[in-house]
Amino acid sequence: MTEFVTLDGGRIAYDVIGDGPLVVLSHGMGVWRQDYRHLAPLLADAGFRVVNVDMRGHGESSLNWPSVTGKAAISRTDVANDLLGVIRHFGGPAVIVGQSLSGGAATIAAALAPELVTAIVEINPFTRVAKLNFGALFAVRRYRRGFARLVGTQLLKSPKIWRSYLDVAYPHKPDDYRQYTDGLMETLRQPGRWEEFVKTGKTTPADAEAKLPELKRPLLVIMGSEDPDFVDPRAEGEAIVAAAPAGIGQVAVVEGGGHYAQTEYADRVAELIVTFVRQHAIDPAR
Repeated sequence: MTEFVTLDGGRIAYDVIGDGPLVVLSHGMGVWRQDYRHLAPLLADAGFRVVNVDMRGHGESSLNWPSVTGKAAISRTDVANDLLGVIRHFGGPAVIVGQSLSGGAATIAAALAPELVTAIVEINPFTRVAKLNFGALFAVRRYRRGFARLVGTQLLKSPKIWRSYLDVAYPHKPDDYRQYTDGLMETLRQPGRWEEFVKTGKTTPADAEAKLPELKRPLLVIMGSEDPDFVDPRAEGEAIVAAAPAGIGQVAVVEGGGHYAQTEYADRVAELIVTFVRQHAIDPAR
């Protein structure tokens, strides 16, 4: 059942399941909280209270939020502040699980308010400023296909191209993939929703990258080996960990997973998260 947290500037939609230590899930740009439809129940079964949120402007969350950038944009800092507001609403502290854009937001949230964050998990995150690899556009087919569709989506403002990107970003499609994408595209056709998605492309991960050295909480970066957004997904995860203080981060790779590994291989991702959180942050059994 959808509920709402009212923050300065708008309302964040969420659903909550389970009992135990708090885990907050936050998805990436152009999608919605249903991205975690398979993962959230597994985390709840493991003994966590799981709050699954729609990012500002996405899903059922409200439109037209003011941005810290002063522009019509949705930045990682904006999303980080929203996540901290949600955690305060539930009393905190929490583990933040952020995918793609929200991976960078998780870094910022943990750096800004470490007292509210016990650990962060970043799934295929855009936490560092991406550098285009021209050579890989010719040599790595999945990278070429993903890049062309992401650029085409932003330049042409095309929902059709965005759906085509998702087809590439999900090399292993769950059984309900068609139903999921049909529902997502219907949501993006609602008044104002596509314009909110476009706002996510108005900023870069520079704000998140700048906060990596300030982290004081354990960090797990989970990468899908077939993520089309990165030439070498493992290397990207290792670069994120290397930019954080020594000893607090680790990388795990989901073989065969794409950009949405948490949906493609929810069982593997759940196992990685639960093991990490129990070892480095909190144990719901205690």
